[in-house]
Amino acid sequence: MSLDNQTTINKIVDIKESLPKRQRQLCDYILKNYQSIGLITIKELATNAKVGISTVVRTINALGYENFNDLRKDIYDESMPSVSKWTLKKSFTEIQKEGGKVPTLVQVWKESVNLLNKSLDSDLLENFDSAIDYIVKSSYINVLGTRRYKATALYFELLLGEFYPKIRQLGHDTEVIYDRILQLEKDEILVVFAFEPYTNRIIEAVKLAYELGNSIILITDHISCPIISYASVTLKVEVSEEQFSIIPIIALIDALVIEIGKRSSEESIKKLKKLEKTLIEKNVTFTY
Repeated sequence: MSLDNQTTINKIVDIKESLPKRQRQLCDYILKNYQSIGLITIKELATNAKVGISTVVRTINALGYENFNDLRKDIYDESMPSVSKWTLKKSFTEIQKEGGKVPTLVQVWKESVNLLNKSLDSDLLENFDSAIDYIVKSSYINVLGTRRYKATALYFELLLGEFYPKIRQLGHDTEVIYDRILQLEKDEILVVFAFEPYTNRIIEAVKLAYELGNSIILITDHISCPIISYASVTLKVEVSEEQFSIIPIIALIDALVIEIGKRSSEESIKKLKKLEKTLIEKNVTFTY
């Protein structure tokens, strides 16, 4: 796709790695804060990104713009959210506050719904189908997540592994992660959960898989993620500055597993029934 046919955000993603260090810094700031760029001045942008105004001007020109106002307008137009497919019930949003504070459960619940709604956009819908195509065509799915997002990688492996045997976890021992990646066949894929703070180990591991020719499905929080240039498909979900939450990631995993099950429904149901029968026979699960 030519630059002329791309959104401004995609242009920034495509060219930022070829720019000098300060311009890359500015690009990363814009990618993380693009929803507010339409409301600030060029001086405020330079100050917030901790670069000089001259750096902003050079970056604007590199993106094909003559002035900041044109760039700001395009980014503002692109960042305008579409109408949500769901709304909270009025009674839910008008819960009475006690002592000036919203009950924690209500606050967390509302923010989680907000994150889900913001995550479900046209890019996620389109890239979701592409990710499924890569998964079902692969000979093996390799899963990797680090730090607190290792839990999401494990959840994906455990949930899908109940009926889909061609999946392995690479995050159990990251000391030998390069050994594992070097053993991947060409038609195997790598599913990566990479969220801030990004670790050097996961960046280098993904880079190695990319250099070896393996396809990569990236699940992340920002389009400024340093792994994005290596990904065959990127699934971006929203994160909150108010509270830590993996609910959008879990919802995405659930959807991936369900869709994979649909694509192999007959065999999947057969394996799940066999598993259920075995767990009952071995007294693993309780039955009345």
